[in-house]
Formats: sequence, structure tokens, C-alpha cells
Amino acid sequence: MAEEENRFVRPKRIFINSLDSYAARNIGQYLSGCIVGASLEEVEDDEKEEENQSAEEDAVDSKQKQGLFQVVGTLSSPLGQKLNFPVETYTISSRDELLSRLLESDVIIYNITEDPCQIDEASWAASALHTEIENFESQKIFILLSTVMTWARSKPLDPDDPEIPFTEDDYRRRRCHTNFKDHLSAEKLIIKLGKSNKGKFSTYVIASGLPYGAEEGILHAFFKEAWLGTTPALPVFGEGQNVFPLIHITDLAGVIQNIVDRRPRTHYLVAVDDSTHTLEEIIKCISLHLGPGKVQRVSKEMAFLDKELTQLEIDHLLVDLRMEAVFLKENFNINWVSQNGLIENIELIVKEYKQSRGLLPIRICVLGPPAVGKTTVSELLCKHYKLHHISVKDVVADAIANLERLVKSPPEEEEEEEGEDGPETWQELLDSVRENMEQNGGNLDDSYVIRFMKEKLKSMPCQNQGFVLDGYPATYEQAKELFHSDEEAEEEESRGKAPRFNNAITPEYVISLDATDEFLRRRVINLPESVVAGTDYTQDRFLPALATFRELNTEDETVLNYFDEAEIHPLHIDVTKDDDPLYRDILKEIIKAAGEPRNYGLTPEELAEQELKEAEKSLAQQAERKAELERREEEEDAEKIARWEEWNSRLEEVKRQEQELLEAQSIPLRNYLMKNVMPTLIEGLNECCKVRPDDPVDYLAEYLFKNSPQIQ
Repeated sequence: MAEEENRFVRPKRIFINSLDSYAARNIGQYLSGCIVGASLEEVEDDEKEEENQSAEEDAVDSKQKQGLFQVVGTLSSPLGQKLNFPVETYTISSRDELLSRLLESDVIIYNITEDPCQIDEASWAASALHTEIENFESQKIFILLSTVMTWARSKPLDPDDPEIPFTEDDYRRRRCHTNFKDHLSAEKLIIKLGKSNKGKFSTYVIASGLPYGAEEGILHAFFKEAWLGTTPALPVFGEGQNVFPLIHITDLAGVIQNIVDRRPRTHYLVAVDDSTHTLEEIIKCISLHLGPGKVQRVSKEMAFLDKELTQLEIDHLLVDLRMEAVFLKENFNINWVSQNGLIENIELIVKEYKQSRGLLPIRICVLGPPAVGKTTVSELLCKHYKLHHISVKDVVADAIANLERLVKSPPEEEEEEEGEDGPETWQELLDSVRENMEQNGGNLDDSYVIRFMKEKLKSMPCQNQGFVLDGYPATYEQAKELFHSDEEAEEEESRGKAPRFNNAITPEYVISLDATDEFLRRRVINLPESVVAGTDYTQDRFLPALATFRELNTEDETVLNYFDEAEIHPLHIDVTKDDDPLYRDILKEIIKAAGEPRNYGLTPEELAEQELKEAEKSLAQQAERKAELERREEEEDAEKIARWEEWNSRLEEVKRQEQELLEAQSIPLRNYLMKNVMPTLIEGLNECCKVRPDDPVDYLAEYLFKNSPQIQ
């Protein structure tokens, strides 16, 4: 029983403010996967660790899982992206409610490095907890994650040697940056509150270097600009010779884990890595491994014009400070991710950055016969995914132009690439390319094309965003030469094995646009003469090109077979089923296969343009609906008038027919009256006129009675 109780580790509840911020999110995610007390164990050698890794994974049973840290906290944006690692997240409406949540936790971590508005809340939280010490059921730890900016104006330890770094022992001598006085006040308060009853309430302050890693934090502006490739050089503000302390965000989380597990006697700790790199060295390293490879010094004032940087971030970038985390290295058990700094681990950092933000390249190859629409589809895909359109014609033209530029104005020695390439080599290559094109009627041998295509596909823009290969490679041999790994091809072939593929440039998706010869001929015939002139769609070029394509794709070793062998199975699309000039259905089918874009999305300018287009479209739709309504009303009015006129005409016809009927029916009656009534009546009226009696009606009645033919 005693042994089982020792194995069971009581979980600790860790509260972190603003869990959805950069630092808190990564720290919380790291701690949520840590077992309480794990940092107290000795780190094994790499070999032993690899041998025992699988055994350790199998040994993690339910009891160990119960010993994981339970992360809870608040969110700065409750409606933002949902986090999967916290046990609970809180929406706090009052400080009393916040205090009750803090009292439920064993460890309280407040990060004030990203949002200065959290300083007041952190100070209040520590003070409120301090007043509740007597009600604590167990010891609580309060950790304030602060910044080395509270050391920014500290005087050198030795004026004759300003490169001597500050350590934790010098924290009483620190002098803060003018914009970080509130941070310094919070640090002093937290240290003071932890001195009264250390048995129940321990407080720690971490002076953290500038965090990087994962989504990159403050350095993200430079990573983003480099990845996008929108500028020829990354900016270095000022001289760029200032040194500022750094620490990988996972290593910072490891420092916090050690504090929670060990509860060290030292209550003020410096958390930085071992690097002493300048701003220029860091930006140049980012540029070389992710961007254009160049940097440009600009004035410090230019930093304030960068929309991606805040005042707080600019202050961090311009500080000049050397620090060393002596206590961490001597007393803590940290499984460092980047102890030597960003530059020494840049490949890992870049990979981590791309994966964290989902910035993975999309590589597509569009193949098919002439006039099937490869270029149109490629351009539509490039527009949708923000990829680079790669065609043989453009690549060769750009390569020749680049060689001419290098020959005309060679780069400075500092910018020259490693190797023996120089003006003479470039001139020799340029001359051989021109000679080869003259001998081949303007075309270039595959050896040159493949060389230029490889250079293009390996370029940083294509490696960052991806590309769409337009109609190339056209043969099995071209694909083999282009996509096989240069380093391992010879070695694998010597062993009798198929060479490996170069995953960095081999397409992920291959699209084969299919159509019959008759369909393609009709399409080319129907093209306007102005479009056909000067292209490969003329009769003397198109038909031979189509015949050549069919010949190349009837053998066993076709370019599509090559991709099948590479387990990249082409998506066949028959364009004859829907001859839409905009290729909407075809584009939808390809997007369904390739998935969503893997980039930053629309820029602010593009968003504004899209909103403007949507507003214009909405207004156009409203105008169209209004015009349609007016048209319908006019049609209804015209229809009403037409119906009214038709009804009136029918009514007149009915009246006429009734009149004719009445007249036809009245003829016998008139005849009867004319024969039997009218003669006697006329005589009576004449007599009445002659006599002129006082009562002519009575006289006439009596006359008719006396002279009636029946009486006679």
C-alpha cells in the first residue's frame, strides 16, 4: 500500500492568465504534457534515452497520467480559437470570482511580457492571495513571468569590460527601461509578498529573454516578411550591433516546470540561452534560411512605421544587454531545445515555425497535351493558392537574364555564394547556353533546362510557398533527372536500388488534363487569329507537337508512370466533359484533392480589395434586383392593360352580339305590331288630336276599345 501511494502523484492545478497569448499558450501546452516531479529525475544519455524511449512510453499507465499538470486559465479573447490542452478556461466577470479560481489552483502563473494591461491584475492577484494565506489548504506558488527589459539601463559591472554579463545575483542593481517601470514595480511587489510566509506562499520572478520558437513571438514580423519574400532584404533597425538576450519558448516552459517541481531558494531568476548574437546577425540568419538572404540597415525610426511591430516589441529589439542564466545551468534539469541560441538551431526553428503556422508548401504539376489548358489551369491554381507559376520558357529566360546581370555587375565578395562561381564561370555558362540555343533553333538541351529548373524549384520562394509546374517534365527521363535526389542517386544506383526522390522539389499532386485529338483540333481552329499568331497553336506547329506528345505517352516509361512509381498517383481530368473557358469545375476538383491553402491568407490590402469587390457586388446585386423588380412591375402593368383592353373588346363584342340577337328576336314582334296594333293606334291618335279631349289617355283607351278588331 505504501509503495502504491508513493507511485501515485497528486496532480497540480496550474492557473495561467491569457492562455491564448503566444507565450502562455506554448507554456501551457508544454506543462499540460508534463508529469509532476519529472524534472527532478536525472537526464539520461541520448543513447540510453533512445533505447528506453519505447519502454517508457509503454510504462505510462493511468496512475502516471493522473500525475500530469492540470492547466486552467483565462482567455484574452473568449471567442477566439479553441484550445485543446486546458482542463478549464474561465470567463471572469469580477475579481471575487477570479480570486476563487486562483484559490483552487496550486500554481499561479502571470505573464506580463506581452500585455502591459496584465500588470495591474497580476499585482492584485498576488496581493489578494497573500491576504488569504491562513485559508490555504496547501502551499501555493506564484510565478511572475517578466522581462529582461527591467535590466535595460543597468550600469556595466566593470566599466572597462562592458561585455561581462549580468546574472541573478545582480538583480538588486538592475535599472529598467523607461517604458517598463510598471514591470519593475510588479517584480518588487511579488518578491516582497513571498517573504512573509514561505511555507504556504512562495513567489518567483522570471526575467525572461525575448522568447522565440513555434509561432515566433516578437520575431514573427521578420519571419513573416522573409517567408513572404515581398522585400529584397530584411530590415535591420539602427546599426544592428546591439545584443539582446533570447530564449526558446519551450526552454522557458522548462524553467517554469523546474521552479514548480523544485521550489528553489532563489526567488529571482534570469531565463536566457547561452547566445550573445547581435540584432544584425539574427536578422541575417533568418533572411538566409527563410528569405532573400540579404539585410539592409535602416534608421531606428523606421521601426515605428512597421505595422507588424508594437512599441513594446520595438523596445525589446533595440535593447543592448548581456545576461547569463547561471542558476538555471547549475541547478535546473532542463531538456534544452535551443541552449546555444537561434542561429545555431535555425533549421529546427524554421521547421518549427512553418509547422506551427501551417505554412507548408504546395507543389503541383499540371500535365497534358498541347492546347488542353495547362497554362490557364496553372495560373488559376497559382492565384488560388498564392503559388509560383513555373514554365520552361520563363525559367530559361529568367536564368539567362540573371547570368547577364551577374556578368555585367558581379556581387560583392561578401555576397558571393560558396564555391568557385565567379564572373568567368558565369560568362562561360552564358556563352554555352547561347550557343546551344542557336544550334537548336532557339530551344535548349534538357541538361541546361533541368539545371535551371532545379535552381528555380530549390529557390526560397518555391520552398516557402510552393509552385505549379506548367507542362514539365514531359518525359520519363526528364522527370528522373529533375526529381531524383542528387546526393543519393549514384550511391543507390550502385547498390542496384532505385534512387530516392528529392522531397523538397518533387510535386505532391500531379494533374493530368485529358482530351481527344478532335476536341483539341476544334479548340485550336476556333481560336481567334490574333491569339494564334506567334504561338505554338499555328497549324504547322500544333499538329506536330500533338503527334509528338502522343508518341511520348504510348510507351511504358511515360512521365505519368514515373509519378506512379513514386507513389504520386496522377489525378486524371477529362476537359471534354465541360468545355468551360474559366475551368470552374476542373478547378474545384483539383482544389478538393489538394486541400485548403497553406499560407497567411489575404493581406490587409487584399482583404480591403475583397471587401470593396463584395460591396460593389452587393450593390450590383441590389441594383439588379431593383431593376428586375421594376421590369416585373412594368410587365405586370403591361399585362394588366392588355387584359383590360382584351376584356373591353370582348365586352363590346358581347354587346354587339346581344344587340343583334335582340334585333333578330324583335322582328316578329314588330311585324305583329305593325299589322295589328299600329294602324288602330295611329287612327286613335289622329282622332285624339282632332278632338283634343281633357283626358287624352282615357279618350284614346276608349277609342281603342271601341275600334278593336276583335270587337268588330
